[in-house]
Amino acid sequence: MNKLQVLTAIILFSSQFFGQINMNDSTVQVVAYWDNKEKQTYAISTEKYKVNGKDTTGRELISYEVDVTVKDSTAKSYTIEWYYKNYSCSSNNAFTKKLCALSQNLSVLIKTDEMGAFVEVINWKEVRDYIKTSTNTLKTEFKDTPKIDEIIDQVLSLFTTKEAIQSAAIKDIQQFYTYHGGKYKLGEEVTAKMKLPNLFGGEPFDADITVKLDEINVEDGNSIIRMWQSVDSKQLTDATYKYLKDLSKTTGTKPPKRDEISPLKNETRTASRIHGYSSWVIYSIETKEVSSESSTNVEERIIELK
Repeated sequence: MNKLQVLTAIILFSSQFFGQINMNDSTVQVVAYWDNKEKQTYAISTEKYKVNGKDTTGRELISYEVDVTVKDSTAKSYTIEWYYKNYSCSSNNAFTKKLCALSQNLSVLIKTDEMGAFVEVINWKEVRDYIKTSTNTLKTEFKDTPKIDEIIDQVLSLFTTKEAIQSAAIKDIQQFYTYHGGKYKLGEEVTAKMKLPNLFGGEPFDADITVKLDEINVEDGNSIIRMWQSVDSKQLTDATYKYLKDLSKTTGTKPPKRDEISPLKNETRTASRIHGYSSWVIYSIETKEVSSESSTNVEERIIELK
């Protein structure tokens, strides 16, 4: 069960949805009221960097646009296209720039339920083949780049199966639909436990989540909803150790000792401003921090309606 399904299960009060802000009981229902063929364009940016003490290194910024178009709607579902375009990467390296823009002109078709909650990627095979063709071109063009095969194979691993694409390759889409299908009460924190995909392979991770309707802005007709998510530290650390040990066998290097791997934390915060009637996302920011005793890797994604 993915994050969206869990959120729906734990915070759904009623199946009778009207998709509006209700100030009588200080609640908001995030339910899709989207017209067939309606299109919205979003600017999306993802920034990654590493913090060691007071030093910030490895800063990388990728920005692009997405046309989000309702291709079809029925009484039970929406079919929506995410069309990726206009990529820009902060790197001056030619290979890195092209790697960042692998999804240029990519069309991802998804299905939501009647309330707008994410269900599945419909054309996952076309997405897989598109990325495979693009990466094969890069392998040929940059064949002299060190470790080119390893880098490309790591990217391809995110697109090999439908499950991999939905759990790791469409983070912006998952972020966009995080709160759709739920009903939220102002100031009330709802907590639950859930399972998250283990990208190292193996059993999914246990995680704790908290969801809260933080603001209702009646005059502007929107609301702000927040979520905090924390992965089980021991499970994450054990999985990381196993991955590094298996990798050492492949590379012929000395494996690390278990006590050399300091406890890891994986925490994600997601906040979205959502239109009160249509439930189009106006602005969303997600910050993921993976940290050890000595350093923190940060990934921040912003989705903004143009």
